[in-house]
Amino acid sequence: MDFGLTPEQREFAENVERFALRELNDDLIGRDHEGVFAAENWRKCADLGLLGLPVPAEYGGLDADATTTMVVLEALGHGCRDNGLLFSLHAHLWAGVSPVVRFGSPEQRRKYLPAMCAGELIAGHAMSEPGSGSDAFGLTTSLTRRGDNYVLNGSKTFVSNAPIADTLLVFAVDERRRGFAGVSAFLVDRDTPGLTVSRPISKMGLRTSPMGEVHLDDCLVPASALLGPEGAGMSVFTWTMERERSFILATALGTMRRDLERCVEYARTRKQFGQPIGAFQAVSHRIVDMRMRLDAARLMLHRLAWLTDRGEPAKTEAALAKVYVSEAFVQSGLDAVQIHGGYGYTTEFELERDLRDAIASRLYSGTSEIQRNLAAHQMGLTPRGTGK
Repeated sequence: MDFGLTPEQREFAENVERFALRELNDDLIGRDHEGVFAAENWRKCADLGLLGLPVPAEYGGLDADATTTMVVLEALGHGCRDNGLLFSLHAHLWAGVSPVVRFGSPEQRRKYLPAMCAGELIAGHAMSEPGSGSDAFGLTTSLTRRGDNYVLNGSKTFVSNAPIADTLLVFAVDERRRGFAGVSAFLVDRDTPGLTVSRPISKMGLRTSPMGEVHLDDCLVPASALLGPEGAGMSVFTWTMERERSFILATALGTMRRDLERCVEYARTRKQFGQPIGAFQAVSHRIVDMRMRLDAARLMLHRLAWLTDRGEPAKTEAALAKVYVSEAFVQSGLDAVQIHGGYGYTTEFELERDLRDAIASRLYSGTSEIQRNLAAHQMGLTPRGTGK
């Protein structure tokens, strides 16, 4: 594996980081407290092309390869302290835009991708249900064929971007064909009769990324809304989740790097008992551990990008990276707060927000337990795994 970056990749990443530092951090403490999505900052990201990173140029995207995408997202995460905005961007890119690129018909690609890249349409992904989260095979949202249309009935929860989404990727099951072959995926526009979205769900972290419930009550959608063939929903879902878990924590590398830099500076300048606290092994070793976790996390994600660019399968690597990077993200957040002591616990220092935001990374895109199940299955240790 060659981890050297081209001059173009470095320049792109540096430009994105400068942009993020300058444009994306306004009134963040207040917006986090109120749970406000930064719509204007979303449009700024679209203007820079970030909402179309993996999309072919013919549909308005940047057609960036996986390595470039990974590097740019880390730079974005380092410059942008609004992890909620970044999470909404990831949900849009990997669980909304990318499935249309991969499985969409020519008509669907022309209809959705240019507007999604331009930030005019926001995408959401509606899979989880009140009674099924990790058990992706436990869907109860039903589909019924009615002539040239489908009727969808059911409820979805924990839908990222739902309160602001213009288009939702909805998964439903044909009750006549329960199981893998009975699931289909649909692109359902927000104004479709029978589709309603709840008020935003209040959360511990990622508060600037709206989340809600979606209800489908005799929601009539045309057959042209099918993403992929009928019955291909689980193929769409599993591919989407593998792509999402490969990239969704790239921005976390930037957050971990930023917090590490702050800890190093604080340990050099904060004095206790007549010397900088970095002189105490209890502090310096904790910071070294933060550096080791960051380096290991970056290597795992860059390996994923390298495999993706080569067209090689990476199911095990994606699951392992999702577990390791998410847990490293949380532990480094805990360490950053501990190193800063009482200051780290305050809202003003902003480290407590990074920690709250990090905790969700062990849950979304499949919990750490599910990722370990998937890796165990890929290693031949268990029967077919369940869940995401």
